[in-house]
Amino acid sequence: MIVITGGAGMIGSIIAWHLNHKLGRDDLVIVDSIQHPEQWQNLVKRQYAQYLDKDQLMAWLDGRNDIEAIIHMGAISATTERDFNKLVADNIHYSQNLWNWCAKNQVPFFYASSAATYGDGTLGYNDANIDNLRPLNGYGYSKHFFDQWALRQMPENTPPSWAGFKFFNVYGPNEYHKERMASVAFHTFNQFSQTGTMKLFKGTKTGVEDGMQMRDFVYVKDTASVVVHFLSTATSPKNPNQTSNGIYNIGTGQARSFKDLATNVMLSMAREPHITYVDMPEDLQGKYQYFTQANMTKLSAVGYVTPFTSLEDGIKDYVQHYLLQEDRYC
Repeated sequence: MIVITGGAGMIGSIIAWHLNHKLGRDDLVIVDSIQHPEQWQNLVKRQYAQYLDKDQLMAWLDGRNDIEAIIHMGAISATTERDFNKLVADNIHYSQNLWNWCAKNQVPFFYASSAATYGDGTLGYNDANIDNLRPLNGYGYSKHFFDQWALRQMPENTPPSWAGFKFFNVYGPNEYHKERMASVAFHTFNQFSQTGTMKLFKGTKTGVEDGMQMRDFVYVKDTASVVVHFLSTATSPKNPNQTSNGIYNIGTGQARSFKDLATNVMLSMAREPHITYVDMPEDLQGKYQYFTQANMTKLSAVGYVTPFTSLEDGIKDYVQHYLLQEDRYC
């Protein structure tokens, strides 16, 4: 069995989709704590053996010897979360408990980190050296803390295969429950559909023009492909590969502007683009990343060579095959 925490979330449900449809696996245990009233729809098209609330998982794991791997995507993912005690409990202690179980039982463990760990980007986006990073918010720090903790467990207290994934700006189907934290692609589609324009931030930083804040936008199907690649490598008896243990950026390696993103959404809707520029909210000022771009050298070096979807192709697939359809779910 493969356990997927956060399995009703955006990335987790698409990992399950990948395992169902590309590998024919349905021996999945989906773990989550569904908060949004419509989030259950992320699971309707999945084939899986069991669903557990996140608070049931550790007791359920006790004494089991049939777990092939744990894919830990569950977390508080809101960059605006102010209750640091909640972040410690859900993003640090819960992750440590799963790591320790996998180390004790010699089960591969793969988990979600975040590009939010890089802070304002002044130290770059190199996954080979994370020691001096300064996240801009509590969420980013909780992920950074766990990354550092995981690295300190080597070599005595580690799963046989493990990887942490620093996801950059993920967009795509099954993000509809994320509300404010959903991608700008999703917000563009909704806002443009309702008002005929999309509001983007003015260039409030010297040298940044309106709408030209840059992000490494990565399609959610590509993130699932990377995770499943590591899973397949770790669990294949023909290809044992512990040398790939570590922390990896998951992005395209190419920064694009929010203006590019929004424009492509509108064009994929077969409509003339229209953008309105507005001031940045006060709660984001001083805590906003103006540029992110994943250094992808490390991932390539361990043999992941599948091309990432271009922004144009990813947005077109998302808009035309999901957002414009009556049934939006993958």
